[in-house]
Amino acid sequence: MIKAIVFDLDNTLVDFMRMKEQSVISAVEAMIDAGLTMSKQEAIDKIFEVYKREGIEDQKVFDKFLAEYVGDIDYRILAAGIVAYRRAKEASLVLYPHVQYTLMELLKRGLRLAVVSDAPRLQAWTRLAHFGLHHFFEVVVTSDDSNERKPSPKPFLITLERLGVEPGESIMVGDWAERDITGAAKIGMITVFARYGDTFGTVNSGADYDIDDIIELLRIVDELNSTGREKGA
Repeated sequence: MIKAIVFDLDNTLVDFMRMKEQSVISAVEAMIDAGLTMSKQEAIDKIFEVYKREGIEDQKVFDKFLAEYVGDIDYRILAAGIVAYRRAKEASLVLYPHVQYTLMELLKRGLRLAVVSDAPRLQAWTRLAHFGLHHFFEVVVTSDDSNERKPSPKPFLITLERLGVEPGESIMVGDWAERDITGAAKIGMITVFARYGDTFGTVNSGADYDIDDIIELLRIVDELNSTGREKGA
């Protein structure tokens, strides 16, 4: 019997990379208008190089970009970029289709919902609150809670312990096969790959199920609970 559904956050519930890309584009355009002497595409590429090295949640990415690739931090340019980024972020941060409906239907079925994310605690909760999703989840485990990142089993085990369910009674839904799916499968959770959020061109996710729309999760849950199946049973 499936009792709980655990979701990754970014690129599973929230279209995070779309927001990040649109926000960086807006920031670069504003920095160029403020005096940055670099082509738009080169600046975008350099900023994402910093993100790749420092982490996608890095809060000083524009400072580091200017210091490393321009040679100094011109605060006229920096401020223009930060303001444009923040404005674009508010406008471009969106949920994937059918997220709220699916979450409500899962709650109606008596399932317990949780989030396990590699994002820092404040950023994860801010994104959930932005969409009013913070009321849907009784457990939210972030990198600050576990001090380890997926595919380490620790974030998943903490989440299930707080929910009070066994791995075989739970489903993990995520977009990153090497982290979400591999990590959850190692401890015996049923896994669902959110192919709609995949940014790596994954061919074989290794998950128990692949979905192209989050609403497909309802069918999977109904089928599993109608048969009484649990992983390992």
